[in-house]
Amino acid sequence: MFQSKLPSLGTSIFTQMSMLANQYQAINLSQGFPEFDTPDFLKQQITHAISVGLNQYSPSNGIAPLQQQIAGLIARRYGHALEPSAAITVTSGATEALFVAIHTLVRPGDEVIIFDPAYDSYQPAIELAGGLCQRIALTAPNYAIDWQYVTSKMHSNVRAIIINSPHNPTGKVLKEHDLQALKALLAQYPNCYLISDEVYEHMTFDGHQHLSILSVPELFKRAFVISSFGKTFHCTGWKIGYCVAPEQLTAEFRKIHQYVTFSSFTPAQHGLAAMLQHYPEHVDQLADFYQQKRDLLVSHLASSRFKVLPSEGTYFVLLDYSAISDLNDVDFCHWLTAEVGVAAIPLSVFYQDAPADKVVRLCFAKNDATLIAAAEKLCRL
Repeated sequence: MFQSKLPSLGTSIFTQMSMLANQYQAINLSQGFPEFDTPDFLKQQITHAISVGLNQYSPSNGIAPLQQQIAGLIARRYGHALEPSAAITVTSGATEALFVAIHTLVRPGDEVIIFDPAYDSYQPAIELAGGLCQRIALTAPNYAIDWQYVTSKMHSNVRAIIINSPHNPTGKVLKEHDLQALKALLAQYPNCYLISDEVYEHMTFDGHQHLSILSVPELFKRAFVISSFGKTFHCTGWKIGYCVAPEQLTAEFRKIHQYVTFSSFTPAQHGLAAMLQHYPEHVDQLADFYQQKRDLLVSHLASSRFKVLPSEGTYFVLLDYSAISDLNDVDFCHWLTAEVGVAAIPLSVFYQDAPADKVVRLCFAKNDATLIAAAEKLCRL
């Protein structure tokens, strides 16, 4: 009999809820993709790259112009000067970068600390590398990390800690005290590394600043920092991301990357390099753009019976529905899609041992009319 390497996994909740949304013609605020289009200039540039024949393999590590533009972005945003060819690797999406970073570090029997609710790709990648997940649950409504508790769970076999800020699905942004605690913790465990998932780095609200690991030399020296162009430029289907790491770690990362995808979508790399060069302001405007989206949805939910939890970043917001239904969150999301016409994601799927909280996630990377229509339906409950 065939034995699965991932026997507990089936179809992802994102696919399930999008299929349900299609089945019931519901407004899909579940899966995290923008409803609006990629910038016109970027589309023009990728079309130009295709038309002039830039359609073959790119260098495995990424084309030099894109690496250089990424280095410029990092210097401008985080004050960190990097050698592009030695520290930056372009990948087929952030998910590939996460997978390769995990496989670079994790050996059979190693443990990796992740924080629940956690993005769903972390654990399968860890298990496929032979590692073990040590999942530490965060709780509503603040979802703050208790670093004293984390310290109590540390030991010599913990190979890595994965952090995610701004955090999917909670919208939580790590603060200066979090980075100081992390610094103090890792100072005690010199063989433990850090994977920092920063794909929503340019989407922070209400004056909150994204504190990248790239801006903390003591942490970056043993870290892989993962970013996503799909999130930044509304082109999730292109699957282009990148990993930034110190030269020695990058060299090891690239050994695996070259046998996973080898190289990534060449025309898109040329288009993105041009976009970063000619329209750097796009990145700077993302926070205000998405804060307006968040505020629009929240304001139209003000008369509902949902409790809106704080969203400091990303393009997600959590709703507590405990005043509306006794259903568990999975059943509630199915009911909400079929009977109300709005698809959401249950928060429990991001946990190993889910709390009893009645919380769901909505994506607000949608057109204003879509958000208003969804809010009107939700306000009828």
